[in-house]
Formats: sequence, structure tokens, C-alpha cells
Amino acid sequence: MRIAMIGPFGLHPNKTMQSRALPLARALVQRGHTVQLFLPPWQTPQEANRCWTDAGVTLRNIPLRGGVPGIMRRLLQETLAWQPEVVHSFKPKAYSGLAAWWLWQFRRTHLRLVTDCDDWEGWGGWNERAPYSAAQKLLFAWQENWGMRHCHALTVASRQLQRLAWSRGVPRARVLYLPNGAGIAPTAQPAAQMSQPAPPTLLLYSRLFEFDLNKLVRVLAGVKTAVPHLAILSIGTGLFAADAAHLQRQFAAAGLLEAVQDKGWVAESDLPALLSRADVGLYLMDESLLNRAKCPVKLADMIALGLPVVAEAVGQVTEYVQHGVNGRLRPSGDEAGLIADLVELLRNPAERARLGENGRRHYAAHFAWEKAAAKVEQVYGG
Repeated sequence: MRIAMIGPFGLHPNKTMQSRALPLARALVQRGHTVQLFLPPWQTPQEANRCWTDAGVTLRNIPLRGGVPGIMRRLLQETLAWQPEVVHSFKPKAYSGLAAWWLWQFRRTHLRLVTDCDDWEGWGGWNERAPYSAAQKLLFAWQENWGMRHCHALTVASRQLQRLAWSRGVPRARVLYLPNGAGIAPTAQPAAQMSQPAPPTLLLYSRLFEFDLNKLVRVLAGVKTAVPHLAILSIGTGLFAADAAHLQRQFAAAGLLEAVQDKGWVAESDLPALLSRADVGLYLMDESLLNRAKCPVKLADMIALGLPVVAEAVGQVTEYVQHGVNGRLRPSGDEAGLIADLVELLRNPAERARLGENGRRHYAAHFAWEKAAAKVEQVYGG
């Protein structure tokens, strides 16, 4: 089967096309399909008008000429000239949302249109967080609601998005729950143990926008009080530069700065070895519609590598972390409980090993991209 995937932007770390569409495409190629991604790389214009392959997937960055009308025309022309049987539109907003609208209006009897939602974009979602103009917010909210209803099938990354689709009248049989797999290779071996005993290490692997930074600092300070030699391994960069700068000031004020090993942004190929240095992961999530709708790839990474995780039980987190099985769950805001769980696991290597092995099995059974590819074939075929 020839499957075209279109996105609202090009490949970019922590973005949908890099962390969701591409790994799904790789798994589909392994199952014998031909897949090409068509991308308008407006965030990285130096990458425009480029074509290359990745694990059998063809990726095409279209030229960025002629403003929105010119980019849209080129995106549709190249996609249709490739003659796909299925077009999978990732995110019902911006360029991919406009392309899906056109395809539904004029080509839905000639090819199968599938729309993917991996975040809530409208009111209560990214419209409340991202610096969009008023006109963009109105457009994105309309595109999201229209796009969910006007497609042959809808793939959603979270249970919350599934419920939102049903509440908007999308037939249940048309909605496929398709959670994210890991963004890294889960088969990678953990880093070799150092000759000297390493300090107990807590992993902070986040973009820092899902929770109150003051809560994070209080939890980390509480853990360090009980585990004085604690090392805090911080991987990733804040979604907003101001968040990262504020966190550094908070670390300094709480006396945590010397304990923090801040690695910043790390290449995907280097992540498995670095993540495997940690003993336990922390995943905080405030209670909000945006957080309930998202499907965190970073959490999938930790579970796939066998890292026990202590997390707040919000939205999709409860799908990945099973309390007492591969980690610990606490209600959002239960700082004392989070601290107690983290301290317990940092002091108990046998329990960490049990939880980690359960996590690897849980990931392989429910979230591996090979599983997702087998499920999505069902909606591609009609």
C-alpha cells in the first residue's frame, strides 16, 4: 500500500512528525508498505526542497515559495502526483489541516483520508499556551473540530482525545486509539556500570511546561533532604526559554544547583545510554485538559528502557505507569507522596529492578511502534 503522510511542519526534535509520524512510518515499511512524508519545513527553511530516505521511508521537504497559497499548492501537487492510496494527515491544523480540507472536499472518493490528533490544539489546549495570533487561534480551533469529523478514520494518541472525538459526534467505530511508542530504540543496552559506585540518580526528562516549576523544586528538595548524595540528571530543554532560566534560579535558591547535571538537548542516538544512568524517573503533570490530552513520548522512552517512574496520575500517564507494577502513581499535587515514593525506590535496588523489567514488558505488549503499525493498517484498509 502507498501511504502519504503530511504534516503542518517539518522534522524537528520533540515535534509530531519526528516523534510520531516517522517511527510509525518506519514500522509500516517493515510491514511491506511504501511510505512517504510530505513536509513544509517552515521552522527550518534551510531544509526546504530536500528529499532523503530514513529506514526505507522517503521524506520530502517541499519548497517554501509563494506564501501560504504557494506552499499549499505545492504540498497538494506533490502528494497527489505520488498517487497514494491513503493520506494520513498529522494534526488537523495549519498546512496539514488545510490540505486535509481540500482533499476531503475534492478527492475523498479517490483516496482514503485519515486524520491524526496527538494534542488538543483549540480552547483549553495549545491555543491557551502558544503565542498564536487571535486569527490563528480561531482558525486552529475550527480546523480541529472540522477535521476530526471530516475524514474516513481518525487516529488519536490519548484516551482523552478519544473521548473528545466521541463528544463531537465522531462515530466510535471511526476512532482508533493509537498511543505513542518510544522516540528512542528500546532495545539499546544500558550503559556499562562505572568502576566506582555512582550516586543515587533521579531523572528529570521533560520540556518543563506540563507542571508548576515550584512544585518540581519542592519535590526535588524533599528527596535530597532524605537522600543527601542525590544526583539529579536533567535532560531536555524547556519549551519556553523563560521556564528553563526560572528553573535554574529556583535550583540555586533551594540549594540544588550542585546536585543537578544539566545535559540540555541530547541527540536521539545518545539518549538510551544517558537515560540508563538514572535509577528512577520523575514525571510531573498538573491537572489540565492540555495535559490529559497529550501522549508523552518521553514517558514512553523511560518505560521502554526499563526505568521505574514515579508520576502524577493525569491522563495518559496512567496508561504507561501502572501503580506497583512498573512504577508509582500519586494524585496530581501529592508532593509528600511523590517524595516518599522516590526516596523508597532510590533506597531499594531490588524493587527498582522488578519495576523496570515489568515496564519493559508493559511497553512491548502495548506501545511498541510495531503494534501501532498493525493496528493502523486496519483503518487504512477501510
